[in-house]
Amino acid sequence: MTSDRLFTPRFFLMCSFTVTVFLSVFQLIPVSPFHISDLGGGPLASGLFLGLLTFASAWSAPFTGAYADRIGRRRTLVMASLGLAGFSASYAFIDNYRVLLALVLVHGIVWSSLLSASAAYMTGVLPAARRAEGIAYWGLASVIAMVIAPSVGFWMYRHSWTWLCVGTTALNLGMAGIAWRLEDDTAGPGPRVLYGGQAPVRRAWIERRVLLLSLPLFLYAYGYGAISSFSAVYADAIGVQPKTIYLTTLALVTLVTRPVLGRLGDQLGYRRLFIPCLVMMTLGLAVLPMATTAVHLSISAGLFAIGFGSSYPVFAAYVMQDVGETRRGAAFGAILAAFDTGIGTGSTMTGWLSGRAGFPTAFAVAAVLAAMALPMFLLVDKRFGPRRALQVPPAPAPPPHSAAGLEG
Repeated sequence: MTSDRLFTPRFFLMCSFTVTVFLSVFQLIPVSPFHISDLGGGPLASGLFLGLLTFASAWSAPFTGAYADRIGRRRTLVMASLGLAGFSASYAFIDNYRVLLALVLVHGIVWSSLLSASAAYMTGVLPAARRAEGIAYWGLASVIAMVIAPSVGFWMYRHSWTWLCVGTTALNLGMAGIAWRLEDDTAGPGPRVLYGGQAPVRRAWIERRVLLLSLPLFLYAYGYGAISSFSAVYADAIGVQPKTIYLTTLALVTLVTRPVLGRLGDQLGYRRLFIPCLVMMTLGLAVLPMATTAVHLSISAGLFAIGFGSSYPVFAAYVMQDVGETRRGAAFGAILAAFDTGIGTGSTMTGWLSGRAGFPTAFAVAAVLAAMALPMFLLVDKRFGPRRALQVPPAPAPPPHSAAGLEG
C-alpha cells in the first residue's frame, strides 16, 4: 500500500456514512412542505423548512466547524448523528407547524456540524496528491443518495408521516454506528503557520481568510439555489416534459464528469481548473433565460453541471493546501457558510423575482451573479489564496505536508 492510495477502508466507511446521511435528510426535505401544509401552514410556511435549515446551517457552520476541530471530528459525527436522530423522532410527535419550524433552526446548527466535521475528517483520510479526485468520488455518494431518497420518502409518507420519521431516525442511528467505527482523529496542537513571515495565525473560531476566499461560491451557489427550486416549475411553464429534465441532466452529467475532472485538478492544478468551472457555470445559466425546449434546458443543465459538479472538489482541495490539520473543520465551516447562504438566497430571491418579473429575468440575475464569481475569485485569491506556508513546528517536527497541485 502506498501513501497515495485513495480507496482505503476508511474512505469507504466515510462514503457509507455520507450515503446514509443524505438518504435520511433527502427523504425528509421534499416531504416536509406537504406535512406542514397538512398541519395548517400556508405556502410560505411550507417553504420555510428548507430555508430555515439552510440558513441556520450556513450561519452556524464557521463556529460548529471550529468546535469539531477542538473536540474531534469523529466525536462530532457521533454526537451530531444522535442529535439528528432526536430531531427526526421528535418531528413525529409535533402537531404544530410553528413549533416544528422553530426546532428546524436548531436542527440546522447540528446539521452544519455534521457537514463540516465529515468534510474535515475525509480530508485527513485522502492523500494530498489525490485530494480533489477523492473529494469528487466521495461527493458522488451524496448525489446517488439524493437520486434515491425523495422517492423513498414519498413512499414512506403515503403510509404516514410517523413512519417516515421512524425510518429517518433509524438511518440517523445507523449513521452514529458508522461514525463510532471510524478511527479517532482528535487533533493535537499542530504546527504554527506563518504567512509571508508574519506573526503566527491565532487559533480563532472563524477562518476569516477561507470565508473571504469562498465569496465566489456564494455567487455561483445562488444559481444552484435558483435552478434546484424552480427549474421544474420553469419547465412546466414553458410546456417542457418531463418537468424534471433539468435536474436529471444535471445529476447525470455530474456523475460522469466529476471524478474525471477531479483527477485532472490534481494533475494540472486546482486553481487552473477552478477558473474554467466558473466560466462553464456562467454559460449554463446564461442559456437558461432563453430556453424554450427540452434541448435548450438540457444544454443549460449540461454546461452548468460540468462546472458545478467539479468546482467544489477542486476549490476545497485548493484551499486545504495551507490549512493546518487542526483547522480543517473551521475551514470547511467557512466554505459551507458561503455555499449554503448562496443556495438559500438564490432559492428565496428567484421565487420573489419570478413572481414580479418572470423566470427569464430571475434566471438572468443568477447568470449575472455567476459571471461575477470569476473576477471576485481573482480578486480574493490574490489577497487570501493559498501559498506555501512557513512551518514553525513544535518538537519533534512533523513531516512536511505535500504541496501537490500547488501552483506558483
